[in-house]
Amino acid sequence: MPSKFMVRRSRGAAVPPVWTSVLAVIAHPDDASAGLGAVLDAFVMAGARVDVLCLTHGQTWTLDDAPGDLAALRGTEIPSADDILGRLRAEMSDFPDGALRELCQTTMASAVVDVADSCHPDGFLVFDAPDVPGYLDHASATSVALLAAETLDLPVLGWSLSETAREQLRGEFGDSPTGHDAGQIDLRVTIERARQRMASRGNAGLAVPGSVPRRRLELLGETESLRWLRR
Repeated sequence: MPSKFMVRRSRGAAVPPVWTSVLAVIAHPDDASAGLGAVLDAFVMAGARVDVLCLTHGQTWTLDDAPGDLAALRGTEIPSADDILGRLRAEMSDFPDGALRELCQTTMASAVVDVADSCHPDGFLVFDAPDVPGYLDHASATSVALLAAETLDLPVLGWSLSETAREQLRGEFGDSPTGHDAGQIDLRVTIERARQRMASRGNAGLAVPGSVPRRRLELLGETESLRWLRR
């Protein structure tokens, strides 16, 4: 039997670890599609059960001009992505968007542990996000997942940008998450991006032409970069 932590190889490129169950811990609803979507899809296509815990409804960080209840509007994005990305199982918490770093980390980690106790993941998938303006909620979600992983003794994989993609995004938009050079990337996963693009279309204002998410997908092509944040 292969170890569930081993890395398989296909055409010289890594594919996801052999996990039968994955829990993605994210901050905002669109993170399951425009962000981690292709990697989640790769796990689904490999036969893994994939659960997503979204810590907020993403009420305030986009769609400033949208009428009505933003929480309800953003809350529809994960179910829509679920149907396209292989019927993920998603749960949304009600922690306030934009303020995760101000909340009790232990309380949020307990929420992660509760979900993990119900789906029994082999590991967590998160953003390898920097603690800088624009990405504070993502960094907090990752910190909370790492705290829960310590409790459960589980590995954590972080989605990252290559340094080349980061430099290109910074040159075009003036802002980008921290990238990592080739020596810092542990896995380069070959993915198929069609379903991610379809799922991203349900996130109003995110993956439209000229947006940072759309350009990021173009730059990354058919490869995603992952780093072990906890073995």
